[in-house]
Amino acid sequence: MSQVIDIKVPDIGDFSDIPVIEVFVKVGDTVKAEDPLLSLESDKATMDVPAPSGGVVKSIKVKVGDKVSEGSVIMQFEGAGAAAAPAEVVKPSVSAPPSPVSAPAGLAEVRVPDIGDFTDVPVIEVFVGVGDTVKAEDPLVSLESDKATMDVPAPLGGVIQEIRVKLGDKVSAGSVIMVVATGSATAAPTATQTSTGAATPAAAAAPAASAGAASKIDETAFALAYAGPAVRKLARELGVDLGKVKGSGEHGRIVRTDVESFAKGGGAAAAPAAKGASAPAGGSGVSGLDLLPWPKVDFAKFGPIERKDLSRIKKISAANLHRNWVVIPHVTTHDEADITDLEQFRVTMNKELEKSGVKISMLPFMMKAAVATLKKFPEFNASLEGDSLVLKNYWHIGFAADTPNGLMVPVIRDCDKKTIPEITKEMGELAKLARDGKLKPDQMSGGTFTISSLGGIGGIYFTPIINAPEVAIMGVCKSYWKQHSSDGKSWASRLTLPLSLSWDHRVIDGAVAARFNVTFANLLADMRRTMF
Repeated sequence: MSQVIDIKVPDIGDFSDIPVIEVFVKVGDTVKAEDPLLSLESDKATMDVPAPSGGVVKSIKVKVGDKVSEGSVIMQFEGAGAAAAPAEVVKPSVSAPPSPVSAPAGLAEVRVPDIGDFTDVPVIEVFVGVGDTVKAEDPLVSLESDKATMDVPAPLGGVIQEIRVKLGDKVSAGSVIMVVATGSATAAPTATQTSTGAATPAAAAAPAASAGAASKIDETAFALAYAGPAVRKLARELGVDLGKVKGSGEHGRIVRTDVESFAKGGGAAAAPAAKGASAPAGGSGVSGLDLLPWPKVDFAKFGPIERKDLSRIKKISAANLHRNWVVIPHVTTHDEADITDLEQFRVTMNKELEKSGVKISMLPFMMKAAVATLKKFPEFNASLEGDSLVLKNYWHIGFAADTPNGLMVPVIRDCDKKTIPEITKEMGELAKLARDGKLKPDQMSGGTFTISSLGGIGGIYFTPIINAPEVAIMGVCKSYWKQHSSDGKSWASRLTLPLSLSWDHRVIDGAVAARFNVTFANLLADMRRTMF
């Protein structure tokens, strides 16, 4: 008699009551181990719950919109192999984490997961050593292509027995990077293998035509598309560019049927530009918009030229900046701050701190003023997620750092809890790491607001581009002396700092932005106001 088992939500970290946003199977379907069953979406990630083993779906206990937690029963399987692997040891897929494959008893090989069309990607950091104990989702190594930096997480917990890569090695999808000692002889098979080692149809049956189509995928549009890991994997297999697919799910989410319909020649309507904005080959247009083709010019016929490749950082930044500019409706409000007294105080403090080696610039004061202003205007310390505004009760301020390889944005965490000298010291350390190309991803993530300062160079005003998923950025230029009058009769020369606040018009209105600038300027004019 066939055995019936309950399929439960596996360990998903600290998340609970997560909505089900898509169910990939129906009663009667035959599934294999690692096939996606349903997709969950927390406020931080989209996760696919895979099948722990093969079997036939006998019943489905959840529907779209239901909320589940670790241990919730989502389905029942029937079949001889239903109990082959417990659901509790199968981790949900978050941005296609790697799956281990069979190894000697008690060991599992960890391989590089599906990383799109990238191959021979350099290893730029190894986070663990032999003997380290890791938990599922802990980062193991960091890879960096010419378009993005990606961490490879641990697919399950265990002890690192062997590391098979080193800094500078180049890897591709499927490359073995480590061996982990686990509590079982054989871990879950990869998405491209069954438990017997045979290739699954999903991995092996993709026609050559699809492979050819996949090579034409617009990676920026693909990355921006609103779709879960399982749908992205299916799109890769079918050679479908998600940037051209119109989603039929809630809030325009792309679901499995949208991809399948597109692959068959139906539903080919282009997605809105906000879902997949990118530059066509050779230019800077927008996918989905009818723009003139980018001009192709033989520059050499007009005179001598030389070609210089963009740095790796500039290539990465270019895609992000273009996405942010196209997707976010920017408005920039300009103002100015009287920093005469603050500058005198800064000079005095630097004399007092001279022996400590700390030299304070104007930027740490701006960060403290930004925190105080953000507390008065919390919608600026937020991020837009679908139809919801996520208000953050922490204040992590990013600052734009100019490096020989391009612009980088390190983040000072918890600025509200740090003193001006502490912020100054941390800024110096992060800026040096940025110049040396040694900033880690976590040192550039989590920011709630950014300040871009051109103060050491020049200029008056400019339009800084918002650093998504933030909703505003403050740009400042070089201060200059200007005649001011409070009554129109008496005049005095005051040191003036130009302010340029760019804000997301989907979240912020002009009147509020103007008040933000005025408050920020008043705080710089008299930092005692930050205590109120």
